[in-house]
Amino acid sequence: MVAFRAVNGGSLFRSTAAPPLLTFCCRFRQFSSLPFRRNSELGLRFPVFCCGNQFLEYGGGLSLSAHSLVDCVMEELTGWRSRRRIRANVKLTSSGELLDDKLVNRELEKGFLLEFKKDTDRVLLGVAQRPDGKKNWMVYDQNGVTSSIKPQQITYIVPGVENFDQTEISKFLQKAHDNLDPTLLEIAWVELLEKNVSVTAEELAEMIYGSSEPLESYCAHLLLSNDEVYFTVLATKGSRSIYGPRPAGQVEELLHKKLAREAAEKELQDFVQLLVSVKAKLTLTKPAKSSWMVDEKNRYKIESLEAYAIDACNNVEQTKTAGMILKAMGLTKTPSSALNLLVNIGYFPVHVNLDMLKLNIHTNHSDEIIAAAESILYESPDSDEINREDLTHLKVYAIDVDEADELDDALSATKLQDGRMKIWIHVADPTRYVGPRSIVDREALRRGTSVFLATGTYPMFPEKLAMEGMSLKQGELCKAVSVSVILHSDGSIAEYSIQNSIIKPTYMLTYETATELLRLNLEEEAELKILSEAAALRLKWRCQEGAIDTPTLETRIKVVNPEDPEPSINLYIENHADPAMRLVSEMMILCGEVVAAFGSRNNIPLPYRGQPQSNIDVSAFSHLPEGPVRSSAIVRTLRAAEIDFNKPIRHGVLGLPGYVQFTSPIRRYLDLLAHYQVKAFLRGESPPFSAGQLEGMASMVNMQVRSVRKISASSLRYWIIEFLRRQPREKKYRALILRFIKDRIAVLFLVEVGLQASAWVSAGSQVGDEVEVQVEEAHPRDDVISLKEVIRAETD
Repeated sequence: MVAFRAVNGGSLFRSTAAPPLLTFCCRFRQFSSLPFRRNSELGLRFPVFCCGNQFLEYGGGLSLSAHSLVDCVMEELTGWRSRRRIRANVKLTSSGELLDDKLVNRELEKGFLLEFKKDTDRVLLGVAQRPDGKKNWMVYDQNGVTSSIKPQQITYIVPGVENFDQTEISKFLQKAHDNLDPTLLEIAWVELLEKNVSVTAEELAEMIYGSSEPLESYCAHLLLSNDEVYFTVLATKGSRSIYGPRPAGQVEELLHKKLAREAAEKELQDFVQLLVSVKAKLTLTKPAKSSWMVDEKNRYKIESLEAYAIDACNNVEQTKTAGMILKAMGLTKTPSSALNLLVNIGYFPVHVNLDMLKLNIHTNHSDEIIAAAESILYESPDSDEINREDLTHLKVYAIDVDEADELDDALSATKLQDGRMKIWIHVADPTRYVGPRSIVDREALRRGTSVFLATGTYPMFPEKLAMEGMSLKQGELCKAVSVSVILHSDGSIAEYSIQNSIIKPTYMLTYETATELLRLNLEEEAELKILSEAAALRLKWRCQEGAIDTPTLETRIKVVNPEDPEPSINLYIENHADPAMRLVSEMMILCGEVVAAFGSRNNIPLPYRGQPQSNIDVSAFSHLPEGPVRSSAIVRTLRAAEIDFNKPIRHGVLGLPGYVQFTSPIRRYLDLLAHYQVKAFLRGESPPFSAGQLEGMASMVNMQVRSVRKISASSLRYWIIEFLRRQPREKKYRALILRFIKDRIAVLFLVEVGLQASAWVSAGSQVGDEVEVQVEEAHPRDDVISLKEVIRAETD
């Protein structure tokens, strides 16, 4: 009786009564454990049955009697039973086969064809040339390269090959790959699983190709060694391995994983093709960033690339995904490669601020916060309405940079009959709209500060609330908290008060305009002159109290259309010794001293700032020129600032017994906290926050403030270097030597752009000297600026 079974469109058959040998011999199609003889003319193979030295062949050949065939079969059965008895005394495989026989290793000889591992990713075919030392061999590989390999690098020695012609390696390899058919493994697996039989590569070659010739054996080895589904390695000895069929359940699971992997690979290739096509498009035709978010799978891949670019992958899978994309694109697996790719497809602008992404700084407010802000803007009553002092009769100056959006302080001044000066520092009153622990307040706490960058401003409060409701506006009635101070003739505080007020700002001035008005000394602007005189008096008093005056130059940059590849860059240098800047700075410091004194007198918990006095006498720097050189030297000696939330502490650098930042409540959350506390006292209420609560909130805010300061500094430096990159190579710049790092390498301050950089300077140069430099290289993305001193030729 003969049983038939279909496997993948083919069929296998066997006699149910036949012993294992005959079962193995009788197979349909290309399967046989016996040789298949080829008909060279027709390209067909015919199964050959053998007994001793006699053959019975389909398609012609010798013939045997039935009696002779039975004798042959009986001889084979006798031998098979004999071998079974011997197996009890030798090492067997799990299916009962002779392990030692199957793992006999061939000794390597010259001319042998072998496969070996070049490295972890490459497997090559080569011909053994000669021994190299005791164990190694010199091998000529398929790429024409001769190298020394260790025995453990050899993965397979092709059987039946001697003195292989090394020029034929590539041809042999090509034939092998042309002859590979992975579906044959599945058919073989079905049969071998049922028999629970393991095979070597040569045995599998006999089974699926009908031959164990070198080419067929190597093909079988490739199929087995690259297979991840049907077979597993049971044992290995040197370059020899035995493979066994995996259980059906395991194969099913592996097939499922393989199909999933292939689908993922197809998906990856489709995405890579999309990237390639988008890269090739013109800038204006590249898709918008939002379009990458429509498809969920593409969104995950693009977000993985973004996380990789900023070194912020959340898990191993994100890192793996980004790495696969970069590899498929032929790019190195580095953050810079991911960044450049995202720029090239238009997902990132050329000048994307990576620090904003890395530190997760929010640039927009949520719809919920915006809705809450608009609601309080139009519906919130002023709880301090009846207690506001009408100060609309005062001339009020608001002085700030020309593009300031949040105006939160302004100044007034007059002279009393006794000649003393009275100053008002008017501060915007955001608590008119926002109360402690409200939803808008909690969002401001989370942000900690407004973010001011060359490319734009990201306010702590929603823009409409900050600009329209809270900010001071010229010619309009504005709610404020006004700090009034009467000064002694030496600049110290004689009297002060803090009150809720209504003001009507008269002028909105830039620093440049205010300085020009001071120089003109106009009679109609006498109040501005009083403010300037008060500022000078205050500075003199503070210095007598130990203050350290460190005016310097500061760069301000405004970038127009920052999303463009070549945006316009407007650069300004601000001199903090400028009269208008001095005036505003001194008045803000005066306000901080008053609020600290007010808080101390009334036992109000506040964020009292202090800074220990430096142990170094600043007179030791008097030999250095005033300005950036001296200020830089002094600042490097200053000690870290401190905060106390119960009582004032001395601020040695400012020369004050106490100091509280109070003048920027729209921009800085700690200033807003001070307003909450002071305003509650003015209403006769208990402060909303204890000292301990203030400390906890300040800890959160200061972490965010440090991040924002880092971003602001790096953004400013980026755009200064970009500005320099665009300048003509031959342009020369004035530079001051701030200090020496090593030998003649000095830290320089470029006066025209306000940037610090290092460069070699000629012998004889000293700290404070001015040199002339040129920019050799400027790469903002890599934070690289290379300067070269211009050596002036000696003249007769």
